[in-house]
Amino acid sequence: MNTTLKRRPIAGVALVLGLLASTALGARAQSDTVVATVSGQSITEADVQMAVSELDQQFAQLTPEQKRAAALSAIIEIRLMSEKAKASKLDQDENFKRKMAFLNERALHAQVIEKEISPKVTDEMLKARYDKEVAARPPTEEIRARHILVKTEEEAKEIIAKLDGGADFEALAKEKSSDPGSGANGGDLGFFSKGQMVPEFEAAAFALEPGAYTKTPVKSDFGFHVIKLEEKRTQPPVAFDEVKDQIRQFVFRDVYFAAVKELRAGAQVEIKDETLKKGVEEIEKQAGASE
Repeated sequence: MNTTLKRRPIAGVALVLGLLASTALGARAQSDTVVATVSGQSITEADVQMAVSELDQQFAQLTPEQKRAAALSAIIEIRLMSEKAKASKLDQDENFKRKMAFLNERALHAQVIEKEISPKVTDEMLKARYDKEVAARPPTEEIRARHILVKTEEEAKEIIAKLDGGADFEALAKEKSSDPGSGANGGDLGFFSKGQMVPEFEAAAFALEPGAYTKTPVKSDFGFHVIKLEEKRTQPPVAFDEVKDQIRQFVFRDVYFAAVKELRAGAQVEIKDETLKKGVEEIEKQAGASE
């Protein structure tokens, strides 16, 4: 499974909180309750809630009540400017009409996503995708090791001799190791997989069996190591709940592009500009390759 699945998406969290706040407010006041008027035209609680959700990123630091007030203030400003634009016949401008047509289509696009595409992304689909990713991921061996780092080979040999005589590895690590990160913890490096340590150290550590320690010093750029292997295990997969939100994005993308592909197949699309045509074809090719 791609390590990017471990990351939690931050974008959208504020929006979710805003929608939850709006839902809570809805319980307090009916959505069709008029909260204000501008030139005799009503502004309802539903209008305010919609503005909160649409503008939530701008309101991220505000309390729920402050968000409501800020949303209403924004609606009033928008209504007043809208009236001024109509009085000046700015709504008759061709560029404005073109923009409004695009915004209308964009809103309808969002409606299809909300009403028809998003509902197709079920928890069962997410779990199936998770299981598929886990099954496709080759098992990764991890080991937990301790080490004692010293400057010279002679020091390392002396430590090995003490271990052969029954000395405690953790105690020697606390006393002798020059590694500031692990020495105080008895040389404990925690679990790691191949590729995370310098090659010489890694080769010696993975060659050991649990409970065994290196019988000769292991040289690296850091000095000389005496290594003890504590435990071997197969790296556990990332828990489903930790990556559920990321998987939802991947599955949604697949469902979305499948819907787009179906619509394109049933439509007549002709791009007359050859440069644009090649660009669009490249974008669609990349989208298909990543599915």
